[in-house]
Amino acid sequence: MSMKDREKGYENKFAHDEATKFKAIARRNKLLGLWAAGQLGYSGEEAEAYAKEVVLADFEEAGDNDVFRKVRSDFEKAQVVTSDDLIHAKMNELLTQAIQEVAND
Repeated sequence: MSMKDREKGYENKFAHDEATKFKAIARRNKLLGLWAAGQLGYSGEEAEAYAKEVVLADFEEAGDNDVFRKVRSDFEKAQVVTSDDLIHAKMNELLTQAIQEVAND
């Protein structure tokens, strides 16, 4: 195997890993949105629409802070009492679930 072949293989693996990471985070955000929607008393189409809002919130800045702030802000507006730690724990739990789901797709 030539050096160029190895380099191309590493580039392909990196691109695949990044695409998988993106899919898992997007799925986590949707799952988080559905969970938060339940906490807010939404169901059906309203819950699905809210989950999409959470997914879109992730494009505001790099990292998870934008998604966290969206959910935290909406909980505060609706007077849903929960801790920051619980929201972060739910985000971590749902990321694990999302990674498994994406791997099984």
